[in-house]
Amino acid sequence: MQDHLNLLYREEEREMLPLCEDQKIAVIPWSPLARGRLTRDWDEATARSETDEFGKTLYTQSIDADRKIVEAVAEIAKARGISRAQVATAWILQKSAVTAPIIGASKPNHLTDAVASLSVKLTTEEIAALEAPYIPHAVAGFK
Repeated sequence: MQDHLNLLYREEEREMLPLCEDQKIAVIPWSPLARGRLTRDWDEATARSETDEFGKTLYTQSIDADRKIVEAVAEIAKARGISRAQVATAWILQKSAVTAPIIGASKPNHLTDAVASLSVKLTTEEIAALEAPYIPHAVAGFK
């Protein structure tokens, strides 16, 4: 099952992930880094964030809660001495139904971070810190 899943959009956790697990269906989530939002400071603009109209529709529903999630990713990355991308990818890889996130690498360091995230095992406390600020979202993505 290819679905939309990351720290900023976790709606698939309620029904789709349990169904996929029960039916032994592999999950390959797209946008595991929330189109880069999980890899940089909240207010940092990039060429993509300025021009990605579809991306703007995905992550504008709960800005205050989402900002706290991005800050939690940054804190954990700093404490561990790893990149934010590694933290966010490690989180998604620890979801039991997920077999492989779709990594949209456009630079060599994106692949380096993706491979390095395979060695990152987040603690229960770190996962709780990442997940606590989340609030439910309306469906976003392809309708």
